[in-house]
Amino acid sequence: MRVPPFEMERWQSTFEHRVDFNLSESGVHPLTLAELFELIDVDPSDVHLEYGQSDGSDELKARIAALYEGASGDNVVVTTGGAEANYVVLWSQVSAGDRVVAVEPTYGQTPGLAEGLGAEVVSFPLEEARGWQPAPGAAAEYITPGTRLVVVTNPNNPTGAALSAEAMDEIAAAAAAAGAWILADEVYGGAEVDGPETPSFWGMTDRVIITGSMSKAYGLPGLRLGWIVAPADLHEELWSRKDYTTITPPTLSDLAAARVLAPEVRPRILERTRGIVRANLPNVTAWLDERPELFSYRPPDAGAICYVRYHLDMGSSELAEQLRVRKSVLVVPGDHFGMDHYMRIGFGSPAPHLDEGLGRIAEHLEELGAAVPA
Repeated sequence: MRVPPFEMERWQSTFEHRVDFNLSESGVHPLTLAELFELIDVDPSDVHLEYGQSDGSDELKARIAALYEGASGDNVVVTTGGAEANYVVLWSQVSAGDRVVAVEPTYGQTPGLAEGLGAEVVSFPLEEARGWQPAPGAAAEYITPGTRLVVVTNPNNPTGAALSAEAMDEIAAAAAAAGAWILADEVYGGAEVDGPETPSFWGMTDRVIITGSMSKAYGLPGLRLGWIVAPADLHEELWSRKDYTTITPPTLSDLAAARVLAPEVRPRILERTRGIVRANLPNVTAWLDERPELFSYRPPDAGAICYVRYHLDMGSSELAEQLRVRKSVLVVPGDHFGMDHYMRIGFGSPAPHLDEGLGRIAEHLEELGAAVPA
């Protein structure tokens, strides 16, 4: 398997700890170990650093299953992060020559892996003018007979938009009519700005696979703990693939995730995340609104990310590189999502850090001679 370069991940992993202001991250400021231990009440003397159950502990699988109506532990495989979850699903479901439809823009791992596996990857576009929704009726035009898999990230990365109920229904109906599987990456569910959690694709057809993780909505990316929720008859196949990758989730991460997902703890974690998103988003939107000649955008529905179109005669990778080198600020260039003249700004860091990072971007724009507010 020869995979295309995963430009965004390499960009972030190379530089995120080598800049003063990392605005490339799509999650909120992570919890400290002390904060986590206070929440989960663990006695270290009771924890043995042994190999755990390789598809996840029964306790954790039950807690994850409880998030998806009608699911049980038999539907769950616990993975080392959402990235492994996506990898295992693609590896098990996609072969050379398969047709894979990717709802885009999206996180580049899944279409990149599908391409590396030899699939024909077809882009099903979300439209900015419609609030990053697909055009009505478009699902049936893209998800046609012969489609093996439909890949969708909901809420979306990089736009932060959640699909409307109508769009979800159309995607599910088209997939069912085509006999296609849906892989729904739902890692941003629970990090909504307002309102209830984004509905899951789980149960919308009998061929739906969900991936999730503790990284985005829970502020615990360092746990490297993710999951797959799939029909029970796929459990053995998915688990067998994991035998060839990481074998077992980290013991401490399994234990911590089970405690975090407890009914009395999970709402507290999600409220912390939503509090950061709600507090920081106005800082970003005010900054953008002061520069209407430079920027246009749609505020996100979920996640600490804002996908911004900028109006400069400069490619997004060039602009991002200049910001990194000259101002020690890291953002994600839009061409990492196949869309130039955009950038993804993460706003989950502490407000003073965010504001100073935005200030450095403004300084650079002024130095470029771009229009700035009086």
